[in-house]
Amino acid sequence: MGDKKKMTISDFKKFKQEGKKFSFVTAYDYTTASIVNDSEVEIILVGDSLGMIMLGYKGTESVTMDDMVHHIRPVVKGAPDTWIIGDMPFGSYNVSDEEAVRNANRLIKETNCDCIKLEGGIEMLSRIQAIAKAGINVMGHIGLTPQTASALGGFKVQGGTPESAKKLIEDAIALEKAGCFAIVLECVPSVVGKAVTEAVSVPILGIGAGLHVDCQVLVTQDMLGMYGDFKPKFVKQYAQLRKVMVDALNEFHQETLDGQFPTPEYCFNKEVDIPKLY
Repeated sequence: MGDKKKMTISDFKKFKQEGKKFSFVTAYDYTTASIVNDSEVEIILVGDSLGMIMLGYKGTESVTMDDMVHHIRPVVKGAPDTWIIGDMPFGSYNVSDEEAVRNANRLIKETNCDCIKLEGGIEMLSRIQAIAKAGINVMGHIGLTPQTASALGGFKVQGGTPESAKKLIEDAIALEKAGCFAIVLECVPSVVGKAVTEAVSVPILGIGAGLHVDCQVLVTQDMLGMYGDFKPKFVKQYAQLRKVMVDALNEFHQETLDGQFPTPEYCFNKEVDIPKLY
């Protein structure tokens, strides 16, 4: 799309104020990023979900800073008109404010992504403040936080009690005050998504958080039916690309066995006078 214009940091608050909805998806490589860039989707997250989707890990905990840098760089190249979020992987910010700033600096400097994202509520305020003070755009992430999912009792809906819902609202308010320009809210009841969205002036980007958030988020491989291992309840599959790809691979395989491929149109048909060497 030639007329696509990359969002600015001020657009996030402006969209919220105007009630303008937007969307974001994931990408972990140049080709996928270029496809998203051709679409109207405004934001790409290069998430630590690349651990499962690209690297075959069981979870996100094993993903390193080197992994993130390696995958963010080609996405930035492939999607120049799309806002790019770089995920801070597990262990890159939980030791100290100083280490969090150092790693956030590294993501921005080595990849040219537009912002970093880190997980956690009130307990992460000093990290967020330090990174924001260093001049880096910080996106928060509360609700289901995959890096610490085991401590939350696994991949379960969060905010399902009055106390936990109140905590999420308090987290969102605190994250905004600490300097987050936007907050991802994952896997909560719709009423909680609405309450959190109304409690802050920065946009709430919801994944499995109902209709009333400011932005909807899905993992690209999930929504396109490519990732076969697990389908969360909140994922709508807009295509079944895995089946299309398997069918195409099988057709290629069969045509190879049958001698149907390649036909002359897929061959270089120039006549060459071959010297007889034997």
